[in-house]
Amino acid sequence: MTLSQRLSRFSEIVLDFFFPRYCVGCGSVGDFFCAECLRKLPRIQSFVCPRCGEPQSSGILCSSCWGRQTEIDGIRFPFRFDGIVRQAIHELKYRNVKAICPSLAQLLADYLQLNPLPADILVSVPLHPRRLRERGYNQSSLLARELSRIIHLPVDDNSLIRIKDAPPQVRTASAEERRRNVDGAFVCRDQKLEGECVLLIDDVCTSGATLEACAHAAKDGGAVSVWGLTIAKEI
Repeated sequence: MTLSQRLSRFSEIVLDFFFPRYCVGCGSVGDFFCAECLRKLPRIQSFVCPRCGEPQSSGILCSSCWGRQTEIDGIRFPFRFDGIVRQAIHELKYRNVKAICPSLAQLLADYLQLNPLPADILVSVPLHPRRLRERGYNQSSLLARELSRIIHLPVDDNSLIRIKDAPPQVRTASAEERRRNVDGAFVCRDQKLEGECVLLIDDVCTSGATLEACAHAAKDGGAVSVWGLTIAKEI
């Protein structure tokens, strides 16, 4: 174990002593997901649409994706945005519980081990500077960095930027409105993604419009392929 790893582990021990971790599902002391609640996570169990990742019994393109051209090569997510997973993401996103990121990133790593995706580099979905100032951190960037430590892929948090300050996607009423909301919202400001297989990281996928807009910008920047990976999706 390196010195930095030892210091990191020591910091975790100190924090756990003064601020013990509670399971987001049942409240038991120990970790953010106890063994019992971990088994109860709302996992995606069936075959999925190869493009949008929605559960699909046949495992072929769903009716929504059939005949539709997209820049993103596919979207995947291990869970439905429900129950314990919803609570965990809310803890990270709205209650400043950044310590939950390693646990969430491990769930993503476990998923990738069973469901590999083409990836040379991790890219987090960026926030607009105003939103970043308000929240103080980008939860997607934190997830990407924790996942990077586990699967040993580099992270690029600088190439893809958000230039359009639009309302959050959760406030939009339809898929079409979500697409318009993020149309032209992202740009790639350099050539660091050129020739790369990009894995976009975000916390939740609603309609896929944000990931699609990011993929468009990344491919404009020369990315060979772009896949999206989120913890959960609203289904």
